[in-house]
Amino acid sequence: MSIITCGMGKEIRKVVTMRVAICDDEIIELNNTRKQLEIAYRNLDLSIDVYDSGKELLKAVEQKKYNLIILDIEMPEIDGISLAKIIRETYEEIALCFLTSHVEYALKGYEVNALRYLTKPVKAEQLSEVITYLIEKDSAQKKLMLKDSEDMNLVPIKDVIYMEAQNQDIKIVTEQKEYSRRYNIKDYEDELRMYNFVRCHRSFLVNMAHVVRISKNEVMLDNKESIPLSRTKEKQVKEALLSYVKRSAI
Repeated sequence: MSIITCGMGKEIRKVVTMRVAICDDEIIELNNTRKQLEIAYRNLDLSIDVYDSGKELLKAVEQKKYNLIILDIEMPEIDGISLAKIIRETYEEIALCFLTSHVEYALKGYEVNALRYLTKPVKAEQLSEVITYLIEKDSAQKKLMLKDSEDMNLVPIKDVIYMEAQNQDIKIVTEQKEYSRRYNIKDYEDELRMYNFVRCHRSFLVNMAHVVRISKNEVMLDNKESIPLSRTKEKQVKEALLSYVKRSAI
């Protein structure tokens, strides 16, 4: 997952994408895992690749930057644990999850720093927990570079409460202070969608982590402010909040 911080000079923008690989020699289970992952995150910008062979996955890992690899443990040619050890030799940063029907394999996962064990058939709730953890971990590390009257500041994404479009500028309200910079709110919407930001109004982008309540025409925030909720965005925002709460409650 990646996001380019906002600087003073020429800006390069990247839409945030989480790249996931699923490897399972059982086609029914492979398809189910992909389906459940898509159910868990319908609105997330996920890129999902599936492999029914460990050897094919190893070839792809060299070319693609995966954030998460979901591996079946019991596979012919090369089992999931052995495959994970090979991946770990080069790619320490990739999160690894194992699919298994046998809990006794769990201890072996510690050898490769496995994130989770998922029991077959995998459920959307299990995958939601994994993705939520990775997003929150990434969000805590990612920052926006924002300039105030004197300095450049690195502001954690999680501290941003909301953004407001004001003509050609964007007002960015954080837990500590406010910033203003020349940018496009639609670009921020694309960049921050992965981190639970949703457009609630033509001029407003809100961080769902700071939402306290949604009424018919406004969104109440934990800093005691309220921002407008347009009629056309109401359904989308309520669905986004419900999805966020479900993921956070797991």
